[in-house]
Amino acid sequence: MKPALLEVMRMNRICRMVLATCLGSFILVIFYFQSMLHPVMRRNPFGMDICCRKGSRSPLQELYSPIQLELSNTAILHQMRRDQVTDTCRANSAMSRKRRVLTPNDLKHLVVDEDHELIYCYVPKVACTNWKRLMMVLSGRGKYSDPMEIPANEAHVSANLKTLNQYSIPEINHRLKSYMKFLFVREPFERLVSAYRNKFTQKYNTSFHKRYGTKIIRRQRKNATQEALRKGDDVKFEEFVAYLIDPHTQREEPFNEHWQTVYSLCHPCHIRYDLVGKYETLEEDSNYVLQLAGVSGYLKFPTYAKSTRTTDEMTTEFFQNISAEHQTQLYEVYKLDFLMFNYSVPNYLKLE
Repeated sequence: MKPALLEVMRMNRICRMVLATCLGSFILVIFYFQSMLHPVMRRNPFGMDICCRKGSRSPLQELYSPIQLELSNTAILHQMRRDQVTDTCRANSAMSRKRRVLTPNDLKHLVVDEDHELIYCYVPKVACTNWKRLMMVLSGRGKYSDPMEIPANEAHVSANLKTLNQYSIPEINHRLKSYMKFLFVREPFERLVSAYRNKFTQKYNTSFHKRYGTKIIRRQRKNATQEALRKGDDVKFEEFVAYLIDPHTQREEPFNEHWQTVYSLCHPCHIRYDLVGKYETLEEDSNYVLQLAGVSGYLKFPTYAKSTRTTDEMTTEFFQNISAEHQTQLYEVYKLDFLMFNYSVPNYLKLE
């Protein structure tokens, strides 16, 4: 059975067709027909000018069209995902909305594509490299055509993409109202193990070893050698977990984006996302976004087999040596991500 169908069965409740919700200090009322009044010039990734034909709709209008809502199982699934986020925010309001106001700096993860009226909040370790590549193609106005021809390091150069924090407050609010906002999420502990494997077990990531590895070893390892304190390149997963749940860590500075919670990176209790994609249904959800953007005829989400991908089985192995106390404390750190995006408590956890 497909993961998407399993998710629908697991939610097991009636989809509420809510077209607009105000969840924060920004006005997030969805205004569907604004772009209909002022047709704009658009370009496809191959450089051809395309003027919006009369009656054409933006991705946001397409997503919330009556036909989509009434006839599409995919649209119903995404409505249920939106409802799950909304319900979790309401049920955990004291925890999820400690901050009443967002500043432009909180929006640096929201990538904007003006031509197709899209806003993508990127979450590291959730296929964000390929989605940044896609956003470069979509917003490049002919500069790029094949996303996989864009080197991974170039996709992470901040100057290659425009983010929402670069706009004025009125411009931010306009785009939050008028553009389709989406993000992709992943099972929180699988994402965490993926981040650990990438940043602390690969010898080439010396910047992370110096910046975080040395600090983690200094705080969490008794009788550490001088070499370990100097290099920081042999952090154990148990030490990484102890660092994350240490109150001193959380008081000192925000988590690095690779292990920061999704609700802290993308602020889904303040910004209502129109589409929540999942790593487990990555290709299907990604191509649905591209379909709504009207580019699915010539642009698909890149697919390739990645043998080093972190799996659920791998995550289970990493957690075997974590004490029940530390597992419980770590779950509390990522609890909202589990609840908000409908991930069950993993069977391997020994919660106290």
